[in-house]
Amino acid sequence: MSKVKATDTVLVHYTGKLENGEVFDDSTGRDPLEVSLGQGMVIPGFENGLIDMEVNEKKTIQIPAAEAYGEHRAELVQDVPKNQLPEEIKPEVGMQLVSQTPDGQQIPLVVTKVEEEHITVDANSPLAGKDLTFDLELVAIK
Repeated sequence: MSKVKATDTVLVHYTGKLENGEVFDDSTGRDPLEVSLGQGMVIPGFENGLIDMEVNEKKTIQIPAAEAYGEHRAELVQDVPKNQLPEEIKPEVGMQLVSQTPDGQQIPLVVTKVEEEHITVDANSPLAGKDLTFDLELVAIK
């Protein structure tokens, strides 16, 4: 039986959990995720966990934050004056916004604090700084 190599494209079902067991993502009830290894499509620890799996194999992998979404970076948390927001936006904690860099790159932000004159936004992934667990089931090697 063949095993996943670093250049394969695979189909995989997965359940992603935080350290406390809370599920943050799950492919159950959907088509399996198609991943072309070596393309940076998924976090490094997830991709590394697929190497050497066989079709129909199931396993659980632990991914430290450094191989997942990285550590939480304080420099990605910023205060933004409310007068810089579009008038139609009424910011609330948890609201997702998008900022655009001068070169057109879009950066997703989450509002973490709302004060009278400014809001605080965080450009870190919500999973930054967290160790993750994935239950994997290899469906196919293409």
